[in-house]
Amino acid sequence: MLQVDPDARIVIASQAPGRAADQKRVPFLDPSGERLCRWLGVSHATLVDPKCFAIVPMGFCYPGKGKSGDKPPDARCAPTWREAVLAQLPNVELTILVGQYSQKWHLGRSRGRTLTDTVSDWKTFWPDQLPIPHPSPLNTGWLRRHAWFEEEVIPKLQQRVRDILQRKTD
Repeated sequence: MLQVDPDARIVIASQAPGRAADQKRVPFLDPSGERLCRWLGVSHATLVDPKCFAIVPMGFCYPGKGKSGDKPPDARCAPTWREAVLAQLPNVELTILVGQYSQKWHLGRSRGRTLTDTVSDWKTFWPDQLPIPHPSPLNTGWLRRHAWFEEEVIPKLQQRVRDILQRKTD
């Protein structure tokens, strides 16, 4: 699900739509979206408002079910169109890098060896980019083992989102 408006100030660089979102044609209309909205401190209506958030996944369509969650986005997608789409977003102040695929694309060699390494090093990329784990319920164990993420990072993210959205309405 692609959501792009040149006025958007925050980009959600996500993986690919989940099955429910793909079927309903609404981004993040699933438990992952509920958690993402909590992390951002916004309603789902605000998340899907293209003037507030651009949603630019690494793949446009549901990639299918894998062994432990959804399959990765098709590797041909992002190289084909990603640069052209991102070029349509001149006002971006924050890019939220959801999961390893967007982190690999956006951070390249500056990312850590693992997703945990990259997310742990979030201050290196802040305040322009923020690597986060995928908000999927499948990552609940990771979140329990790394409680610092929701204790330390999420309040900073919520404040940054509030500040950006408030400036947008001023």
